[in-house]
Amino acid sequence: MGYQTQEGDEVSARPAAEYSAKIETRGLKASFGSNMVLKGIDLRIPANRITAVMGPSGCGKTTFIRCLNRLHELTPGASVEGVALLDGEDIYGKDVDPVSVRRRIGMVFQKPNPFPTMSILDNAVAGLTLNGVKDKRTLRQAAERSLRGAYLWDEVRDKLGNSGASLSGGQQQRLCIARALAVEPEVLLMDEPCSALDPTATAKIEELITTLKNEYTIVLVTHNMQQASRVADYTAFFYLGKLIEFDETARLFENPRQELTERYITGKFG
Repeated sequence: MGYQTQEGDEVSARPAAEYSAKIETRGLKASFGSNMVLKGIDLRIPANRITAVMGPSGCGKTTFIRCLNRLHELTPGASVEGVALLDGEDIYGKDVDPVSVRRRIGMVFQKPNPFPTMSILDNAVAGLTLNGVKDKRTLRQAAERSLRGAYLWDEVRDKLGNSGASLSGGQQQRLCIARALAVEPEVLLMDEPCSALDPTATAKIEELITTLKNEYTIVLVTHNMQQASRVADYTAFFYLGKLIEFDETARLFENPRQELTERYITGKFG
């Protein structure tokens, strides 16, 4: 059985001065109707690093990242309180366009979701097309750039006209990553991107994620502690809507400062 956290519980986190933050949340709360899912998250996400968000099912991991690019508010009855900063600017400011936020902060979902009626090429540049880009040469160049960025170009270059749904599961997920990259975001949110994939496809996605941090800030929701330990530079542990501990991944796994973190890592609950 897990713990019941209490208001005012201490949260272990790295000193703020030790890294440059791309995203910062202060007192971030999120609800569905009267059900509060996030209960005041204070977290600084390092720039050009991979930050894993882990914790048991229902702890608020997915809701947290959906708040970071303003997808949470699209759910009927959903609400957000607190502050979420991107490069120091509050993305929930009254003059901020949510669409512009989502261009800067892309998202890859748990299950590969290419558009089945679109070709591989059209899938890759769907975001650009939606934003009004019509020039075929520009779209073709963007497709190649993003597919290369997703380590998929060599596998699909001769069948760009085929349906995106014709690809394997792992290829479809890389196509979805390419689609996110095509609009040239600054941050990439990934919600358990390997949960529906086999070990071989998972290894390719993990290799890709590790490479992408050179150009993007990545936030990776994962239920897989081994995956977090393999790819993440930093890890945040959530429980019952609260941030329990945040640290460099190796330190958090080898020497957690919170008993609750230690119990989760050692499989005593979760």
